[in-house]
Amino acid sequence: MPTTDLGAAATLLRTATDVTLLAHVNPDADALGSALALGLALHRRGADVRVSFGMPGDVPESLRGLDADGLVVPATAVPAVSGLLVAVDTASKSRLGQLADRVNATTEAGGAVLVVDHHASNTYYGTHHVVDETAEATTVLVVRLLDELGWPLDEDVARCVYAGLVTDTSSFRRASSDTHRLAARLIEAGVDPTGVARDLIDTHPFAFLRMLASVLARAVLEPDAAGGRGLVHTVVRLDDLIGVRLEEAESVVDIVRTTAEAEVAAVLKETSSGHWTGSLRAVGEVDVRAVAEQFGGGGHRLAAGFSADGELQDIVTNLREALRDPVLLASG
Repeated sequence: MPTTDLGAAATLLRTATDVTLLAHVNPDADALGSALALGLALHRRGADVRVSFGMPGDVPESLRGLDADGLVVPATAVPAVSGLLVAVDTASKSRLGQLADRVNATTEAGGAVLVVDHHASNTYYGTHHVVDETAEATTVLVVRLLDELGWPLDEDVARCVYAGLVTDTSSFRRASSDTHRLAARLIEAGVDPTGVARDLIDTHPFAFLRMLASVLARAVLEPDAAGGRGLVHTVVRLDDLIGVRLEEAESVVDIVRTTAEAEVAAVLKETSSGHWTGSLRAVGEVDVRAVAEQFGGGGHRLAAGFSADGELQDIVTNLREALRDPVLLASG
């Protein structure tokens, strides 16, 4: 497996003059926060910088406040080749969507591709890598790079880093003592934790309440599933999403996973007729990444996702079968 070399990655960033930073499709706060934190630091040191993602066409509303310097550009404005291409929070090229071809184009032109990620399923598709599955968020790795470079955390960069931390640790419920210390450092740099949480987590349109009522009414509890550990699942249909942002649909799983009787929670979201994305969460025993991989997806051991085509009932049946004899995580 390729090695992670923080020093070599820092050298790439220090000498870069033209940089494209890519987040995965449907970027979350960790992906876009990581890209923008690095992008802001580079831009303020004179580099030409652009940040983008394959889809959707616009920055999710809850994340727009992170782009302090207006670095985000549409996918169509990303050049075929960059002097340095940085892919963040993206385990494989396929997760870059329509921008995946920029990886090969850059390497074939003699450019460098730096991959910064915390997914254990990372395929090491770059020329340089900073990958650590023990990091709670990719923004943690961004801070390590900035520290290696000796570049200070200003308020705008710190806000981007904090956004990734607060979301990927479930509001610090799964954060180590080191990560709590990092959060304190970010607050000392000027981050308003209440304001960030309000933008990212605690603000929804009224339509979200009606969507949630419909989706939770469909929830099904299967106590015997997942090897007797319990599965709870529900569905977000296209009609549920009228007047609702993508962020709202993605947040449903965090409510469903609170079900005390189920080790595993699953939310299937309809993206178009016959096309679905699935979000999986586990309390602490079942490796849901292994389940997602059976559908061609991936993620983390306790939080993963996948895409699937076909009839809803068939997908639920396949999910139930994938959990019949689940991969268990080592205890203690």
